[in-house]
Amino acid sequence: MQAGKILQANHDGVYVLKFQGDVRLTLCTALDDFIEGMFSDGDFASVVIDLSDAEGLDSTTLGLLAKIAVRSQRDYQFKPAVIVTDASIQRLLESMCFERIFDIRDTQLEATGEFGEIPFAAASEQEVKSRVLEAHRTLMGLSEENRACFKDLVETLEQTTPANQASH
Repeated sequence: MQAGKILQANHDGVYVLKFQGDVRLTLCTALDDFIEGMFSDGDFASVVIDLSDAEGLDSTTLGLLAKIAVRSQRDYQFKPAVIVTDASIQRLLESMCFERIFDIRDTQLEATGEFGEIPFAAASEQEVKSRVLEAHRTLMGLSEENRACFKDLVETLEQTTPANQASH
């Protein structure tokens, strides 16, 4: 599997995130920072997530994708589109109940504009744990199946993440 990276492009407030290779926890800080910046952009209009070049996505990455969908629906009243051409990635999204929060499509995006890579962002172990915890809580909120699947992980993270112990 190819090491993961995330490319991004923005044209008049329409963001495209293109995931390539095996996208894992190591990119969670960079992706979460990018998400915050995207939603802070006064010109933000929509977002499309292209997973056609993704080979794998871990649960933290899935939780951050869910965060994009939840905020898009809550703050902008739309379901983001996700482009998926690989059957195993499609099954993964379905297993996480993403059809509830995304407009899942199987047609390739026409590549227009310049894509830039989201740069790696360093973070402390506690910052990473906090972001992983938030991502998994978001996933748990999508379905009872997800809640059962990630309950033990979230409880473990809550016990080892001081900033989150008081809030939950």
